[in-house]
Amino acid sequence: MIYPKIPLAQTVIELFKAKGIKHIVISPGSRNAPLTIGFTNNPFFTCYSIVDERSAAFFAMGIAQQLKVPTAVVCTSGSALANYYPAVTEAYFSNIPLVVVSADRPKHLIGIGDGQTINQKNIFESHILYSVNLKLDIKDENNIPGNEDLPMLKNLEGKLERFLGLQKDIQTHNEEEINEALNFALVKNGPVHINVPFDEPLYITVEKLRINPKATKPTIKTKAIEDYVLNECLEDWNSASKKMILVGVNAPNEIEQKWLNELADDDSVVVFTETTSNLYHESFFSSIDQIISPLTEEEKKALQPDILLTFGGLIVSKKIKTLLRKFQPKYHWHIDEKMANDTFFCLSNHIDVTPNQFFSAFLPKITHYVKSSYNATWKEIKKNRLVKHEEYLATAPFSDFKVFDILFKNIPYNQILQIGNSSAIRYSQLFPVNDTLQIFCNRGTSGIDGCTSTAIGCAVVHEKPTTLITGDLSFFYDSNALWNAYIPKNFRIIIVNNQGGGIFRILPGHKNTENFETFFEATHNLNASHLCKMYGFAYESVSEEEPLQQCLNEFFKEGDGPKLLEIFTPKDINDDVLLQYFEYLK
Repeated sequence: MIYPKIPLAQTVIELFKAKGIKHIVISPGSRNAPLTIGFTNNPFFTCYSIVDERSAAFFAMGIAQQLKVPTAVVCTSGSALANYYPAVTEAYFSNIPLVVVSADRPKHLIGIGDGQTINQKNIFESHILYSVNLKLDIKDENNIPGNEDLPMLKNLEGKLERFLGLQKDIQTHNEEEINEALNFALVKNGPVHINVPFDEPLYITVEKLRINPKATKPTIKTKAIEDYVLNECLEDWNSASKKMILVGVNAPNEIEQKWLNELADDDSVVVFTETTSNLYHESFFSSIDQIISPLTEEEKKALQPDILLTFGGLIVSKKIKTLLRKFQPKYHWHIDEKMANDTFFCLSNHIDVTPNQFFSAFLPKITHYVKSSYNATWKEIKKNRLVKHEEYLATAPFSDFKVFDILFKNIPYNQILQIGNSSAIRYSQLFPVNDTLQIFCNRGTSGIDGCTSTAIGCAVVHEKPTTLITGDLSFFYDSNALWNAYIPKNFRIIIVNNQGGGIFRILPGHKNTENFETFFEATHNLNASHLCKMYGFAYESVSEEEPLQQCLNEFFKEGDGPKLLEIFTPKDINDDVLLQYFEYLK
């Protein structure tokens, strides 16, 4: 087998293998050549070459999102690393184990004006679980430069470390730090950064390993709810007649069905689920904005919960956040192993276990169900909203709103559905979803910057067909995602093209001015046809309801390659149709 000659590169590669980190996304470069040589010549690893580092990081994140195991991205030195930052922040807030491996120059070549050099140490400091800066190997004696090559005094620190430090100590340090970083990714589920300095020559190979690094197992601490916390929760729960459960981003099949059924049977409990929650039950309340938007102030006050229990990631609905900030519950409990956001400014209890752990300890100890009309009242509201919803749809013109209704009625069963941010995820919240779909969206930072790349990474490692529904700005922003040799034939993209940032038209302000159209909405006349031709996607476009219905029948069928459907909607009426919808619900 071929190995890089540099012991540090060998150490990184062997410890990744020992930890079972198999998927490696590499962006071309020179400084990272030792790592590229090692990963690509070892049959254990599945390697991908993605040129655009920003896209590469989101692509890797999509793989990690689905497999729930650490996935690595490897880049050269300099600004290449900075392009990982959007995906690192998303992984940080979405609890996705992304392992960033950056090649770097030695210390004596940093800060002297060399090209492709930035301050890489701790670059992700505020959005990373663990950062490590490895130490440079001591070169072989016959490669040590003479005194004439020593730098000026200000650069002596790096040289002294190289020539005076013991290679054994350096090797031990590097092994310990790599183990620690990878264990963090494995146990804590989040991004870590390993910065690896290499000196030239970079491309020399050997046929035998020079090192034998030891992999250390991560320490896993089992958490349990303390008895006094559990008893306090039970006491409050048993005396409350209005209990609301609100579920944000949640992976499919995370919660045992028996606990969901038990919650659904409690008359004093309402369960609100977002599209990203992946929780389905006929008694739960999805389409949150549709249900709560028409409520009067008196109704909101009357329905104010005594207890709010939340779990999962960030909440999409601004309307539920506004309601619960104004009409705050007496108690807000959040269940999460890592952190609890005080989203509604009334957090009273962070229960740091998994939802399953909490429900298995908590629900069997509930002694009685409180008599309450809370659930029945919400059910009546939901029933009325659904009637009004269907009435409005029957007369609504072709628009973004109408398109999303048609799409959710035609997406085949048993798909992975990736949804773009901004208007795409917000429209998706208004329509029922069939319970065979698994739904994902980058809601950690809610950016549009890597939605397509994430979806493609997901599609590459998932057996089920993957469909991405996205807006035009999000798609064009991340169009380098298509510069990818690994896209499966069953991958589908649906672009709802309203010629700009249509979501901004829903916000208050003057809409029909040059300033608004240029700097907020970013109006354009682009279409995806040329990109599809360049990247080998089958392309089709529609701009009316009937052709859309007909097109969808063929769009999801098997083909010779990936497909893209671009749906053009009238940007001048989309905002009015949506705003009138909420008015009609009243």
